[in-house]
Amino acid sequence: MALKTLRPDRAGFGDPFGLGLLPELQQRTVLLDSKQNSLNRAQGDTVTRVSNLHSIAINTMKASMSPVKKLEEELSSPNYNFHIFYYTWYGNPQFDGKYIHWNHPLLPHWDPKIANNYPKGRHNPPEDIGANFYPELGSYSSKDPTVIEAHMKQMRSASTGVIVLSWYPPGMADENGEPTDDLVPVVLDYAHKYNLKVTFHIEPYKDRDDRSMYHNVKYIIDRYGSHPAFYRHKTSTGRLLPMFYVYDSYVTIPEIWANLLTVSGSQSIRNTPYDALFIALLVEERHKHDIHRSGFDGMYTYFATNGFSYGSSHHNWASLKAFCDSNNLMFIPSVGPGYIDTSIRPWNNHNTRNRVNGKYYETAFSAALLVRPEIISITSFNEWHEGTQIEKAVPKRTGQVVYLDYKPHKPNVYLELTQKWSEKYRKEQEQWLM
Repeated sequence: MALKTLRPDRAGFGDPFGLGLLPELQQRTVLLDSKQNSLNRAQGDTVTRVSNLHSIAINTMKASMSPVKKLEEELSSPNYNFHIFYYTWYGNPQFDGKYIHWNHPLLPHWDPKIANNYPKGRHNPPEDIGANFYPELGSYSSKDPTVIEAHMKQMRSASTGVIVLSWYPPGMADENGEPTDDLVPVVLDYAHKYNLKVTFHIEPYKDRDDRSMYHNVKYIIDRYGSHPAFYRHKTSTGRLLPMFYVYDSYVTIPEIWANLLTVSGSQSIRNTPYDALFIALLVEERHKHDIHRSGFDGMYTYFATNGFSYGSSHHNWASLKAFCDSNNLMFIPSVGPGYIDTSIRPWNNHNTRNRVNGKYYETAFSAALLVRPEIISITSFNEWHEGTQIEKAVPKRTGQVVYLDYKPHKPNVYLELTQKWSEKYRKEQEQWLM
Protein backbone atom coordinates (compact mmCIF):
# COMPACT_ATOMS: atom_id res chain seq x y z
CA MET A 1 0.00 0.00 0.00
CA ALA A 2 2.36 2.70 1.17
CA LEU A 3 4.94 1.24 -1.21
CA LYS A 4 7.69 0.40 1.21
CA THR A 5 11.03 -1.14 0.33
CA LEU A 6 10.46 -4.82 1.01
CA ARG A 7 12.97 -6.99 2.79
CA PRO A 8 12.89 -10.67 3.66
CA ASP A 9 14.31 -10.17 7.14
CA ARG A 10 11.26 -8.10 8.09
CA ALA A 11 8.80 -10.94 7.62
CA GLY A 12 8.69 -12.21 11.18
CA PHE A 13 5.91 -14.73 10.61
CA GLY A 14 8.01 -16.79 8.21
CA ASP A 15 7.68 -15.94 4.57
CA PRO A 16 5.36 -18.28 2.67
CA PHE A 17 6.83 -17.35 -0.70
CA GLY A 18 10.58 -17.20 -0.09
CA LEU A 19 10.63 -13.38 -0.23
CA GLY A 20 9.18 -10.97 2.29
CA LEU A 21 6.57 -8.50 1.08
CA LEU A 22 5.91 -6.69 4.30
CA PRO A 23 5.79 -2.98 4.95
CA GLU A 24 9.20 -1.98 6.22
CA LEU A 25 9.38 -1.70 9.98
CA GLN A 26 11.13 1.62 9.66
CA GLN A 27 8.95 4.59 8.90
CA ARG A 28 10.39 6.05 5.72
CA THR A 29 7.80 8.72 5.17
CA VAL A 30 9.26 11.96 3.94
CA LEU A 31 8.51 15.27 5.61
CA LEU A 32 8.18 17.49 2.59
CA ASP A 33 8.81 20.74 4.43
CA SER A 34 12.48 19.83 4.18
CA LYS A 35 12.36 20.89 0.56
CA GLN A 36 12.81 24.62 0.31
CA ASN A 37 9.73 25.63 -1.63
CA SER A 38 7.33 23.12 -0.15
CA LEU A 39 7.37 24.93 3.18
CA ASN A 40 5.63 27.84 1.50
CA ARG A 41 3.21 25.49 -0.21
CA ALA A 42 2.39 23.61 3.00
CA GLN A 43 1.89 26.75 5.07
CA GLY A 44 1.57 30.11 3.38
CA ASP A 45 -0.38 29.01 0.34
CA THR A 46 -2.61 26.45 2.01
CA VAL A 47 -5.58 28.79 2.42
CA THR A 48 -5.37 29.93 -1.20
CA ARG A 49 -5.09 26.39 -2.50
CA VAL A 50 -7.98 25.12 -0.39
CA SER A 51 -10.24 27.96 -1.51
CA ASN A 52 -9.20 27.44 -5.16
CA LEU A 53 -9.88 23.71 -4.96
CA HIS A 54 -13.17 24.42 -3.22
CA SER A 55 -14.33 26.96 -5.79
CA ILE A 56 -13.38 24.68 -8.71
CA ALA A 57 -15.18 21.79 -7.03
CA ILE A 58 -18.28 23.83 -6.18
CA ASN A 59 -18.55 25.14 -9.75
CA THR A 60 -18.12 21.63 -11.12
CA MET A 61 -20.70 20.29 -8.69
CA LYS A 62 -23.20 22.98 -9.72
CA ALA A 63 -22.66 22.17 -13.38
CA SER A 64 -23.01 18.43 -12.88
CA MET A 65 -25.60 18.30 -10.11
CA SER A 66 -28.37 15.98 -11.31
CA PRO A 67 -31.48 16.10 -9.19
CA VAL A 68 -30.67 14.10 -6.08
CA LYS A 69 -33.80 12.00 -6.50
CA LYS A 70 -32.66 10.91 -9.97
CA LEU A 71 -29.24 9.94 -8.60
CA GLU A 72 -30.86 7.91 -5.84
CA GLU A 73 -33.00 6.04 -8.38
CA GLU A 74 -30.07 5.23 -10.66
CA LEU A 75 -27.57 4.01 -8.06
CA SER A 76 -27.55 1.17 -5.55
CA SER A 77 -28.13 2.23 -1.99
CA PRO A 78 -24.90 2.70 -0.01
CA ASN A 79 -23.89 -0.04 2.40
CA TYR A 80 -22.18 1.63 5.35
CA ASN A 81 -20.73 -1.73 6.43
CA PHE A 82 -18.71 -1.89 3.19
CA HIS A 83 -15.55 0.22 3.61
CA ILE A 84 -13.21 0.85 0.67
CA PHE A 85 -9.59 2.07 0.71
CA TYR A 86 -9.08 5.17 -1.45
CA TYR A 87 -5.92 7.06 -2.55
CA THR A 88 -5.68 10.71 -3.61
CA TRP A 89 -1.92 10.69 -4.30
CA TYR A 90 -2.03 10.81 -8.14
CA GLY A 91 -1.04 13.90 -10.14
CA ASN A 92 -0.58 15.06 -13.72
CA PRO A 93 0.83 18.17 -15.44
CA GLN A 94 -2.57 19.76 -16.06
CA PHE A 95 -3.51 19.94 -12.36
CA ASP A 96 -0.19 19.48 -10.54
CA GLY A 97 2.46 20.76 -12.95
CA LYS A 98 3.97 17.27 -13.22
CA TYR A 99 3.14 13.58 -12.92
CA ILE A 100 2.88 12.25 -9.38
CA HIS A 101 2.82 8.51 -8.60
CA TRP A 102 2.06 7.47 -12.22
CA ASN A 103 5.82 7.94 -12.84
CA HIS A 104 6.67 5.64 -9.92
CA PRO A 105 10.28 4.38 -9.77
CA LEU A 106 11.06 0.69 -10.21
CA LEU A 107 12.04 -0.50 -6.75
CA PRO A 108 15.27 -2.55 -6.68
CA HIS A 109 15.49 -5.96 -5.02
CA TRP A 110 17.51 -5.89 -1.76
CA ASP A 111 19.90 -8.56 -3.09
CA PRO A 112 22.23 -6.81 -5.59
CA LYS A 113 22.73 -10.05 -7.56
CA ILE A 114 18.99 -10.37 -8.14
CA ALA A 115 18.54 -6.61 -8.63
CA ASN A 116 21.01 -6.68 -11.55
CA ASN A 117 18.63 -8.94 -13.49
CA TYR A 118 15.81 -6.40 -13.52
CA PRO A 119 15.28 -3.00 -15.14
CA LYS A 120 15.89 0.23 -13.26
CA GLY A 121 14.58 3.76 -13.62
CA ARG A 122 11.07 5.12 -13.46
CA HIS A 123 7.88 5.09 -15.49
CA ASN A 124 7.18 7.72 -18.14
CA PRO A 125 3.46 8.67 -18.26
CA PRO A 126 1.00 8.96 -19.85
CA GLU A 127 1.70 5.87 -21.99
CA ASP A 128 3.97 4.16 -19.48
CA ILE A 129 2.59 4.23 -15.93
CA GLY A 130 3.52 2.51 -12.67
CA ALA A 131 0.72 -0.04 -12.89
CA ASN A 132 -0.06 -3.34 -14.62
CA PHE A 133 -3.59 -2.19 -15.52
CA TYR A 134 -4.59 1.10 -17.17
CA PRO A 135 -7.35 3.37 -15.77
CA GLU A 136 -10.32 4.27 -17.94
CA LEU A 137 -9.74 7.86 -16.76
CA GLY A 138 -6.10 7.78 -17.92
CA SER A 139 -3.20 9.09 -15.82
CA TYR A 140 -5.50 11.36 -13.84
CA SER A 141 -4.95 13.92 -11.13
CA SER A 142 -6.61 13.28 -7.78
CA LYS A 143 -7.26 17.04 -7.67
CA ASP A 144 -9.42 17.00 -10.81
CA PRO A 145 -13.02 17.57 -9.64
CA THR A 146 -14.40 15.55 -12.57
CA VAL A 147 -12.20 12.62 -11.49
CA ILE A 148 -13.30 12.89 -7.85
CA GLU A 149 -16.92 12.95 -8.98
CA ALA A 150 -16.42 9.95 -11.30
CA HIS A 151 -14.82 8.04 -8.41
CA MET A 152 -17.69 8.82 -6.05
CA LYS A 153 -20.20 7.69 -8.65
CA GLN A 154 -18.28 4.44 -9.20
CA MET A 155 -18.02 3.74 -5.47
CA ARG A 156 -21.70 4.47 -4.98
CA SER A 157 -22.65 2.27 -7.97
CA ALA A 158 -20.70 -0.54 -6.26
CA SER A 159 -22.93 -0.12 -3.19
CA THR A 160 -20.01 0.66 -0.89
CA GLY A 161 -20.80 3.20 1.80
CA VAL A 162 -17.62 4.36 3.52
CA ILE A 163 -14.48 5.69 1.84
CA VAL A 164 -11.34 4.96 3.88
CA LEU A 165 -9.17 7.86 2.78
CA SER A 166 -5.38 7.47 2.89
CA TRP A 167 -4.23 10.36 5.11
CA TYR A 168 -1.00 12.07 6.14
CA PRO A 169 -0.87 15.15 8.38
CA PRO A 170 -0.65 18.58 6.67
CA GLY A 171 2.73 19.11 5.00
CA MET A 172 3.54 15.38 4.97
CA ALA A 173 3.24 12.65 2.32
CA ASP A 174 4.49 9.25 1.26
CA GLU A 175 7.97 9.32 -0.28
CA ASN A 176 6.69 9.39 -3.87
CA GLY A 177 3.88 11.87 -3.33
CA GLU A 178 2.98 15.32 -2.07
CA PRO A 179 0.71 16.49 0.76
CA THR A 180 -3.00 15.83 0.12
CA ASP A 181 -4.77 17.04 3.28
CA ASP A 182 -5.96 20.07 1.25
CA LEU A 183 -8.12 17.71 -0.81
CA VAL A 184 -10.11 16.36 2.14
CA PRO A 185 -12.85 19.06 2.04
CA VAL A 186 -13.41 18.44 -1.68
CA VAL A 187 -13.59 14.67 -1.17
CA LEU A 188 -16.07 15.19 1.67
CA ASP A 189 -18.27 17.46 -0.46
CA TYR A 190 -18.44 15.02 -3.37
CA ALA A 191 -18.93 12.06 -1.03
CA HIS A 192 -21.90 13.88 0.50
CA LYS A 193 -23.42 14.43 -2.95
CA TYR A 194 -23.44 10.64 -3.43
CA ASN A 195 -24.55 9.90 0.14
CA LEU A 196 -21.19 8.30 0.96
CA LYS A 197 -19.27 8.72 4.22
CA VAL A 198 -15.53 9.31 4.70
CA THR A 199 -13.24 7.92 7.38
CA PHE A 200 -9.45 8.13 7.62
CA HIS A 201 -6.65 5.63 7.00
CA ILE A 202 -3.82 7.11 9.06
CA GLU A 203 -0.53 6.31 7.34
CA PRO A 204 2.81 5.76 9.15
CA TYR A 205 3.94 9.39 8.96
CA LYS A 206 7.30 10.49 10.36
CA ASP A 207 7.52 10.35 14.18
CA ARG A 208 4.03 8.91 14.62
CA ASP A 209 3.50 8.24 18.33
CA ASP A 210 0.86 8.68 21.06
CA ARG A 211 1.31 12.47 21.30
CA SER A 212 1.29 13.22 17.57
CA MET A 213 -1.66 10.85 17.07
CA TYR A 214 -3.63 12.69 19.75
CA HIS A 215 -2.99 16.00 17.98
CA ASN A 216 -3.78 14.57 14.55
CA VAL A 217 -7.02 12.92 15.65
CA LYS A 218 -8.00 16.21 17.28
CA TYR A 219 -7.09 18.05 14.05
CA ILE A 220 -9.22 15.71 11.91
CA ILE A 221 -12.26 15.84 14.20
CA ASP A 222 -12.05 19.62 14.78
CA ARG A 223 -11.57 20.35 11.09
CA TYR A 224 -13.79 17.76 9.40
CA GLY A 225 -15.99 16.26 12.13
CA SER A 226 -18.93 18.61 11.51
CA HIS A 227 -19.16 17.74 7.80
CA PRO A 228 -22.28 15.67 6.97
CA ALA A 229 -20.12 13.11 5.12
CA PHE A 230 -17.82 12.51 8.12
CA TYR A 231 -18.32 8.88 9.16
CA ARG A 232 -19.40 7.88 12.63
CA HIS A 233 -20.01 4.26 13.60
CA LYS A 234 -22.83 3.25 15.89
CA THR A 235 -21.42 1.00 18.60
CA SER A 236 -23.25 -1.79 20.40
CA THR A 237 -23.79 0.61 23.31
CA GLY A 238 -25.43 3.15 21.00
CA ARG A 239 -22.56 5.64 20.89
CA LEU A 240 -21.74 7.29 17.56
CA LEU A 241 -17.96 7.41 17.22
CA PRO A 242 -15.51 8.35 14.44
CA MET A 243 -13.37 5.48 13.17
CA PHE A 244 -9.68 5.51 12.27
CA TYR A 245 -7.81 2.73 10.48
CA VAL A 246 -4.13 2.82 11.51
CA TYR A 247 -1.78 1.41 8.87
CA ASP A 248 1.47 -0.22 10.05
CA SER A 249 0.23 0.09 13.64
CA TYR A 250 2.59 -2.73 14.68
CA VAL A 251 5.60 -0.46 14.04
CA THR A 252 4.79 1.25 17.36
CA ILE A 253 5.06 -0.75 20.60
CA PRO A 254 1.86 -1.53 22.56
CA GLU A 255 3.00 0.57 25.54
CA ILE A 256 3.03 3.73 23.39
CA TRP A 257 -0.42 2.98 21.94
CA ALA A 258 -1.74 2.24 25.43
CA ASN A 259 -0.83 5.80 26.48
CA LEU A 260 -3.35 7.01 23.91
CA LEU A 261 -5.93 4.22 23.75
CA THR A 262 -6.48 3.05 27.33
CA VAL A 263 -8.47 4.97 29.94
CA SER A 264 -5.49 5.22 32.31
CA GLY A 265 -2.99 6.20 29.59
CA SER A 266 -0.90 9.37 29.96
CA GLN A 267 -2.20 10.75 26.63
CA SER A 268 -5.59 9.05 26.87
CA ILE A 269 -8.13 10.01 24.24
CA ARG A 270 -10.80 7.88 25.91
CA ASN A 271 -13.90 9.62 27.27
CA THR A 272 -12.81 12.91 25.68
CA PRO A 273 -14.53 14.74 22.78
CA TYR A 274 -11.93 13.04 20.53
CA ASP A 275 -12.66 9.46 21.50
CA ALA A 276 -13.07 7.16 18.49
CA LEU A 277 -12.82 3.58 17.28
CA PHE A 278 -9.21 2.76 16.39
CA ILE A 279 -8.62 -0.19 14.06
CA ALA A 280 -5.11 -1.72 13.94
CA LEU A 281 -3.45 -3.60 11.09
CA LEU A 282 -2.94 -7.27 11.85
CA VAL A 283 -0.18 -8.93 9.81
CA GLU A 284 1.32 -11.63 12.05
CA GLU A 285 -0.70 -13.82 14.40
CA ARG A 286 1.09 -12.45 17.47
CA HIS A 287 -0.15 -8.95 16.58
CA LYS A 288 -3.60 -9.87 17.91
CA HIS A 289 -2.27 -9.87 21.50
CA ASP A 290 -0.39 -6.60 20.93
CA ILE A 291 -3.53 -5.02 19.48
CA HIS A 292 -5.55 -6.06 22.52
CA ARG A 293 -2.89 -4.80 24.96
CA SER A 294 -2.59 -1.52 23.07
CA GLY A 295 -6.22 -0.60 23.64
CA PHE A 296 -7.30 -0.72 19.99
CA ASP A 297 -10.99 -1.32 19.26
CA GLY A 298 -10.48 -3.75 16.40
CA MET A 299 -8.25 -5.08 13.63
CA TYR A 300 -8.21 -5.24 9.84
CA THR A 301 -6.05 -7.28 7.46
CA TYR A 302 -5.54 -4.91 4.45
CA PHE A 303 -3.53 -7.09 2.04
CA ALA A 304 -5.32 -8.53 -1.00
CA THR A 305 -2.94 -11.49 -1.23
CA ASN A 306 -4.47 -14.65 0.20
CA GLY A 307 -1.63 -16.64 1.78
CA PHE A 308 0.85 -13.77 1.93
CA SER A 309 0.51 -12.86 5.60
CA TYR A 310 -1.25 -14.54 8.52
CA GLY A 311 -3.90 -11.83 8.52
CA SER A 312 -4.52 -11.88 4.78
CA SER A 313 -4.92 -15.67 4.67
CA HIS A 314 -8.64 -16.44 4.45
CA HIS A 315 -8.36 -19.69 6.42
CA ASN A 316 -7.21 -17.74 9.52
CA TRP A 317 -10.20 -15.40 9.61
CA ALA A 318 -12.43 -17.68 11.71
CA SER A 319 -9.88 -17.90 14.53
CA LEU A 320 -9.19 -14.15 14.35
CA LYS A 321 -12.93 -13.43 14.54
CA ALA A 322 -13.23 -15.76 17.55
CA PHE A 323 -10.33 -13.98 19.27
CA CYS A 324 -11.96 -10.61 18.59
CA ASP A 325 -15.36 -11.78 19.83
CA SER A 326 -13.89 -13.03 23.09
CA ASN A 327 -11.97 -9.77 23.65
CA ASN A 328 -14.68 -7.29 22.63
CA LEU A 329 -12.83 -6.26 19.46
CA MET A 330 -14.10 -5.71 15.92
CA PHE A 331 -12.74 -7.97 13.20
CA ILE A 332 -12.73 -6.31 9.77
CA PRO A 333 -11.44 -8.67 7.07
CA SER A 334 -10.09 -7.03 3.89
CA VAL A 335 -11.06 -8.53 0.54
CA GLY A 336 -9.46 -7.70 -2.81
CA PRO A 337 -9.87 -8.58 -6.49
CA GLY A 338 -6.27 -9.78 -6.98
CA TYR A 339 -2.70 -8.52 -6.61
CA ILE A 340 0.07 -7.63 -9.04
CA ASP A 341 2.84 -5.09 -8.45
CA THR A 342 5.48 -6.12 -11.01
CA SER A 343 5.28 -2.71 -12.70
CA ILE A 344 7.03 -1.27 -9.62
CA ARG A 345 8.58 -4.46 -8.13
CA PRO A 346 9.54 -6.40 -11.26
CA TRP A 347 11.08 -9.18 -9.15
CA ASN A 348 7.90 -9.86 -7.16
CA ASN A 349 6.04 -12.21 -9.51
CA HIS A 350 5.54 -14.87 -6.86
CA ASN A 351 3.14 -12.67 -4.90
CA THR A 352 0.86 -12.03 -7.87
CA ARG A 353 -2.71 -13.23 -7.37
CA ASN A 354 -4.53 -13.68 -10.65
CA ARG A 355 -8.05 -12.22 -10.78
CA VAL A 356 -9.40 -15.31 -12.58
CA ASN A 357 -12.07 -13.13 -14.23
CA GLY A 358 -13.51 -12.11 -10.85
CA LYS A 359 -13.45 -15.53 -9.17
CA TYR A 360 -10.59 -14.57 -6.82
CA TYR A 361 -12.64 -11.58 -5.59
CA GLU A 362 -15.77 -13.65 -5.08
CA THR A 363 -13.81 -16.30 -3.17
CA ALA A 364 -12.54 -13.57 -0.82
CA PHE A 365 -16.07 -12.26 -0.24
CA SER A 366 -17.32 -15.80 0.46
CA ALA A 367 -14.57 -16.26 3.05
CA ALA A 368 -15.41 -12.92 4.69
CA LEU A 369 -19.14 -13.64 4.91
CA LEU A 370 -18.45 -17.00 6.58
CA VAL A 371 -17.11 -15.24 9.69
CA ARG A 372 -20.08 -12.85 9.92
CA PRO A 373 -18.12 -9.63 10.37
CA GLU A 374 -19.80 -6.36 11.34
CA ILE A 375 -17.80 -4.57 8.59
CA ILE A 376 -15.97 -5.75 5.46
CA SER A 377 -13.17 -3.62 3.99
CA ILE A 378 -12.15 -3.65 0.32
CA THR A 379 -8.54 -3.35 -0.88
CA SER A 380 -8.88 -1.19 -2.89
CA PHE A 381 -10.70 1.34 -5.02
CA ASN A 382 -7.59 2.69 -6.74
CA GLU A 383 -4.26 1.35 -5.48
CA TRP A 384 -3.10 0.91 -9.08
CA HIS A 385 0.57 0.23 -8.22
CA GLU A 386 -0.35 -3.03 -6.49
CA GLY A 387 -3.10 -4.02 -8.92
CA THR A 388 -5.78 -4.22 -6.22
CA GLN A 389 -8.06 -1.61 -7.80
CA ILE A 390 -11.74 -2.13 -8.62
CA GLU A 391 -11.86 1.22 -10.44
CA LYS A 392 -12.71 0.93 -14.16
CA ALA A 393 -9.73 -0.23 -16.27
CA VAL A 394 -9.46 -0.45 -20.05
CA PRO A 395 -7.39 -2.51 -22.50
CA LYS A 396 -4.29 -0.59 -23.65
CA ARG A 397 -1.09 -1.38 -25.49
CA THR A 398 1.78 0.94 -26.32
CA GLY A 399 5.02 0.28 -28.19
CA GLN A 400 6.58 -1.51 -25.22
CA VAL A 401 3.77 -2.30 -22.80
CA VAL A 402 0.63 -4.41 -23.00
CA TYR A 403 -1.52 -3.65 -19.97
CA LEU A 404 -3.71 -6.23 -18.29
CA ASP A 405 -7.46 -5.64 -18.46
CA TYR A 406 -10.77 -7.02 -17.24
CA LYS A 407 -11.74 -8.80 -20.47
CA PRO A 408 -13.88 -10.69 -21.33
CA HIS A 409 -15.83 -8.46 -18.94
CA LYS A 410 -16.53 -4.74 -19.14
CA PRO A 411 -14.47 -2.06 -17.37
CA ASN A 412 -17.02 -1.89 -14.54
CA VAL A 413 -17.10 -5.62 -13.75
CA TYR A 414 -15.49 -5.27 -10.30
CA LEU A 415 -17.91 -2.50 -9.35
CA GLU A 416 -20.78 -4.81 -10.34
CA LEU A 417 -19.32 -7.72 -8.37
CA THR A 418 -18.91 -5.47 -5.32
CA GLN A 419 -22.55 -4.36 -5.64
CA LYS A 420 -23.67 -8.01 -5.93
CA TRP A 421 -21.81 -9.00 -2.75
CA SER A 422 -22.93 -5.88 -0.91
CA GLU A 423 -26.56 -6.98 -1.45
CA LYS A 424 -25.74 -10.57 -0.49
CA TYR A 425 -23.98 -9.37 2.67
CA ARG A 426 -26.93 -7.12 3.57
CA LYS A 427 -29.37 -10.02 3.24
CA GLU A 428 -27.15 -12.39 5.23
CA GLN A 429 -26.67 -9.80 7.98
CA GLU A 430 -30.44 -9.59 8.37
CA GLN A 431 -30.48 -13.37 8.90
CA TRP A 432 -27.63 -13.21 11.46
CA LEU A 433 -29.51 -10.62 13.49
CA MET A 434 -32.77 -12.63 13.61
